[in-house]
Amino acid sequence: MKTKKQPSKFIGNIVDIKGLSPREVRIISWLEFYQKYFFKSQDIQQYFSNKNTLYRGIQKLLAKKRIIKINQNKYYLVPIKAKSGAWTEPEFILIDEICNSGEYYIGGWAAANYWHLTDQIPSWVDVFTTNMKSKKVILNTKIIFHQLRRIDKSKYVIKKIKDHEFKMLSKKEAKKWLKLREYML
Repeated sequence: MKTKKQPSKFIGNIVDIKGLSPREVRIISWLEFYQKYFFKSQDIQQYFSNKNTLYRGIQKLLAKKRIIKINQNKYYLVPIKAKSGAWTEPEFILIDEICNSGEYYIGGWAAANYWHLTDQIPSWVDVFTTNMKSKKVILNTKIIFHQLRRIDKSKYVIKKIKDHEFKMLSKKEAKKWLKLREYML
């Protein structure tokens, strides 16, 4: 009679998860316990003796797809409950974290859809910011960053999802943007 092989087992007071070292399990468990899904390397430095081992540990977690790099100094923890490593986060929260809650706002079709001005679901999210111009795909969210010289604070409003704030083009400005699109067609 065959018995099913268990994917994890207890070693002392640490759970052994296939493919992860005991230190990696402790780090992931600590981050999940304190709900630090977006974190910086300084948040986990207590688990390493120096910066070299810290960055080597981060590289190993990146290679194992347990964390995802979202900007130069911030990472996203893929929760343990995401067995296959696939996970999504609300796109507006992700964008706020990428931009470090700085100078940006979400516009374009994403704003028009947010305000129910269109039924069109955007395939890309337009983000207007002062510090980058690029296209990125993070956690299956396609983002186009448009660089502006300065952000006009009167153009956006601060909204919330899951107690997390993000900046969205105001409904009035989204209507203007949509009118301009109709005029150009």
